[in-house]
Amino acid sequence: MRQRLWLRIAAVVPVLVGACTLVGGLTWVLLNLHGPEPVLDVTVGAVLAVGGLVLLMPHRTRLPVAATAIAAAATGLAGTVAGIAVSTSQAFGAYAYLTTRGWPYRWLSRGAIADDLTTAERVAGVQSWQVDVLALAANLLVWSYVGLLAAGAAVAVRRTMAARATAMAGGGRATTEDVGPLP
Repeated sequence: MRQRLWLRIAAVVPVLVGACTLVGGLTWVLLNLHGPEPVLDVTVGAVLAVGGLVLLMPHRTRLPVAATAIAAAATGLAGTVAGIAVSTSQAFGAYAYLTTRGWPYRWLSRGAIADDLTTAERVAGVQSWQVDVLALAANLLVWSYVGLLAAGAAVAVRRTMAARATAMAGGGRATTEDVGPLP
């Protein structure tokens, strides 16, 4: 009885996550079209929306679960860590200095306020880094969805090539019926 319950829960969770990220991605695009970084926000929203569609349609995509999970996790971690290379430093108002790191969203920061800009920059340079957990989670999610989409694209290409090779071995031409629906 409990095993059946867990199987039902395991079947429903990806659908709920897919529905939430589809709606969230589209909402993100609509809310941030006129934001300070519209290209970035539209790209992030599109990644989330398309990733949500992939999760909503497992009958169409038929992705290998283990390989897709590994690809999503590895891409999520690698993308987030690589995003640290993007650094932004800014001076504000009456001698405040802030350095942030992370891409697409800044999740590491350190800064200082001093009587002059040189002192503020020097003090900020020795401060400890502060982690924005929400921005870190958003980076992990976006990069994981990039890995999910990359796995989906790889599976689609592999299936298309296998179907074409099978059709060619039979002496005919591959058609859309041979290849099947693309994810």
